[in-house]
Amino acid sequence: MRFSCISDTSWDQQIKGQVGLFFTDTEPQEVIEWFADFQQPDFARTGNFATRTIILPAGPVMRHHSDPPEPFPHNEEPQLRKLGLTTSMNKGVPILHSPHKLCEKGNPITSEQAQLLKLIGEKMVIFRVGLIARWDADSGEVVQIEGAGMSPEVNAGTSDDEDQMTE
Repeated sequence: MRFSCISDTSWDQQIKGQVGLFFTDTEPQEVIEWFADFQQPDFARTGNFATRTIILPAGPVMRHHSDPPEPFPHNEEPQLRKLGLTTSMNKGVPILHSPHKLCEKGNPITSEQAQLLKLIGEKMVIFRVGLIARWDADSGEVVQIEGAGMSPEVNAGTSDDEDQMTE
């Protein structure tokens, strides 16, 4: 295995913002293909745009982390209220008396909406890693990766305009 010192200042322009460095002795094309195929559903964050409309139905507020979905425990009801849901307790279970539109397709997600989406287990975005450059050990040069742009977010779930969260 050969180690070289990277003294090139061309990295200065690459390492800004939210970036990472990945070190491997795997062939560059294999790494590029792996990252091109890598995508992971993730929770939306504040400022992301809703990829679909989510409406919570009247009745018990359900968590969709488990299969089958289960109602929220009684001790989380104050947190649900703090995040904007108008809940009450019925036999120790937080319930909604009327449907609640959590987010609307195309609108930016607020911090409260992002927290609620995470609490109910609704993943709305796709996490990807975009490779922009690599270091070539033979030449000692930084090589730009062709087509190294990130495409817009893709819907991680269904393509329906409105999703009714049901049991």
